[in-house]
Amino acid sequence: MAKTSKTASRGMPIDIGISDTDRAAVAKELSHTLADSYTLYLMTHNFHWNVTGPMFNTLHVMFMDQYTEEWQALDAIAERIRALGHYAPGTYAEYAKLSSIAEPTSVPNAEQMIEMLVKGNESVARTARAALKCADNADDQPTADLLTQRLDVHEKNAWMLRSLLQ
Repeated sequence: MAKTSKTASRGMPIDIGISDTDRAAVAKELSHTLADSYTLYLMTHNFHWNVTGPMFNTLHVMFMDQYTEEWQALDAIAERIRALGHYAPGTYAEYAKLSSIAEPTSVPNAEQMIEMLVKGNESVARTARAALKCADNADDQPTADLLTQRLDVHEKNAWMLRSLLQ
């Protein structure tokens, strides 16, 4: 049976220079970032499979590059939550509760896919920025570094996707 506790530090106490309260706050924000990131990953992969139209090859390749990078990032975010002494969310139900990204209910056309991915990348950027503020307040440099990298990726992805709509 899976453990339902959000904290994973029942054994030896964690003493990394960040209080339990601050670690819990950062882990909570990172959980939102993970949920948004996973939702965006899934949406991007879905669009990679289902894109059609005159921009098929360009979008198919671009979406693959983006979902591949996002997949790698999921592990880093989840492992940071674990390093802070908390369990990472890992189910669709948890992601649905934590994510700020609305999933498509049908297969949109290519332009709608691009628009949805711009909004999704911007959502992840906003969520990561909120988590970054929390990490900064906790003097948590490893989390701040991770989130700065994520911000760079998602802001760049949003810009590149947005450029296709001009």
